[in-house]
Amino acid sequence: MSRVGQMPVTLPEGVEVAIAGREVSARGKLGALSMTLSDQVELTQEDGKLTVAPRGATKRARSMWGTTRSLLQNIVTGVSEGFKVELVINGVGYRAAVEGEELVLQLGYSHEIRHAIPDGIAIACERPTHIAVSGIDRQQVGQMAAEIRAYRKPEPYKGKGIRYADEIIVRKEGKKK
Repeated sequence: MSRVGQMPVTLPEGVEVAIAGREVSARGKLGALSMTLSDQVELTQEDGKLTVAPRGATKRARSMWGTTRSLLQNIVTGVSEGFKVELVINGVGYRAAVEGEELVLQLGYSHEIRHAIPDGIAIACERPTHIAVSGIDRQQVGQMAAEIRAYRKPEPYKGKGIRYADEIIVRKEGKKK
């Protein structure tokens, strides 16, 4: 039995959810998101809560039960609070800046890297070594942060590269004489 799927999704103040067949849409102060439900689950709305239940006892239905509940929670949280991922740049001469609709990275290569910022994503660089990626779609925010990190992953000897703010880099000892 799904422990995640059993918990109802509580709708915060100011979030409206509309269910039209298999399509679920949520609207809040930050915007609107929608998703298509799997035909393996049922969704009911009552007393400001969304409840997900499997349609059958099949393995696929039980798998989609918790997954659907998590996706609904992400939509509701996204339109009410939004998501934010912070990245930290380590390295001499490594820096980032936002120029118009592009993120410009200087990461020790012979050229600067220009990464386009898609719609629905906001990138802020308060300091040249700090990048904040934010938006209402959790998947899109995480994907954008992963793409930025992939330009120069942190290496284990000196810790140079781009890492998540809450990521711990396990350092290795260098060569000995």
